[in-house]
Amino acid sequence: MALFVKISNTPALQGPEDIPLRVLVPAFMTSELKTAFQIGFAISIPFLIIDMVVASVLMSMGMMMVAPSIVSLPFKIMLFVLVDGWQLLMGSLAQSFY
Repeated sequence: MALFVKISNTPALQGPEDIPLRVLVPAFMTSELKTAFQIGFAISIPFLIIDMVVASVLMSMGMMMVAPSIVSLPFKIMLFVLVDGWQLLMGSLAQSFY
């Protein structure tokens, strides 16, 4: 928030109630975007590992013409369901507000 206060040339603030909306809204949006990128990165890492494992298994079996994404999609869905992905995702989003 200090960055947006500095950019907006706002005079010195006495307390939280003095923060104008033109500073508060962009700071909140930036914070939420940062949280979204962190959650997205954390979600994509296990799926990337599954893709690499499936691709290496298919290559070792000599199945070069089979697309790894077709084989790995059921494993990704199964992983998301088994670890209760929606609960983890919504919990992370809710925790980002507090």
